[in-house]
Amino acid sequence: MSKRHAAKYKIDRRMGQNIWGRPKSPVNKREYGPGQHGQRRKSKVSDFGTQLKAKQKLKGYYGNISEKQFRATYTEAVRVKGDTGENLIGLLERRLDAVVYRAKFVPTVFAARQFVNHGHIKINGRRVNIPSYKVKIGDVIEIKEASRQMALVIEASQSGERDTPDYLEVDHGKMTVKMSRIPTLTEVPYPVQMEPSLVVEFYSR
Repeated sequence: MSKRHAAKYKIDRRMGQNIWGRPKSPVNKREYGPGQHGQRRKSKVSDFGTQLKAKQKLKGYYGNISEKQFRATYTEAVRVKGDTGENLIGLLERRLDAVVYRAKFVPTVFAARQFVNHGHIKINGRRVNIPSYKVKIGDVIEIKEASRQMALVIEASQSGERDTPDYLEVDHGKMTVKMSRIPTLTEVPYPVQMEPSLVVEFYSR
C-alpha cells in the first residue's frame, strides 16, 4: 500500500475540491478545509498562495508525488521546446502510473503506483516497476498475464465511474494500452480545473 494512500482525502479537504472526482470524497459533503477552524478560512489568498495551491493540487493529483520529483519534471518541461505548462502536463501524463490509471487498470492513481511497484506491468514485453517511468508514443503497456484476473483489475476495468481518454488506445480484453499522442491540457480528463500556468509562475518567482 502506498504510504500516501491514506492521505488522499486529506488532499481533497485541503484543496477544497474533489480533485479525482471520486464519489466518496469528503468534499462532496463538506466544501471547507479540515480541522475545527476549517469553515472560517475565508481570507483573501495572495498571488503566491494561489500559485502554491495550483502546484499542490496538480502534484497531489498524480499520487501526491514528492516535491523533488515534481520539481524535476518541471525542470524537464522548461528544457523542452514549446509552452512550459503544456509540456508539464504532457510529462505528467507520460508517467507509467498515470497511464495505468487512465487505462482503468486500477481504480486510483495511488493503486497504480503500488500496482507498478509490485511488478504487475510490462512495457514492450519487459517488466517495469518504476511508477515515474516515462512512456513513449507507441510503447505497449500490458498487465502481466498472471495478474489480469485480480479483483482490483476486473472491477476497475468494468467501472463506469470514468472513461479512458482518446489519446490512449486501450484494449481491456488483452489488458493492453498504447499512448497514441502526447495530450494537451484540454484533452486530459481532470475532474477539476488544473492551472499549469500558475505552477510555472510559482517556480519562476
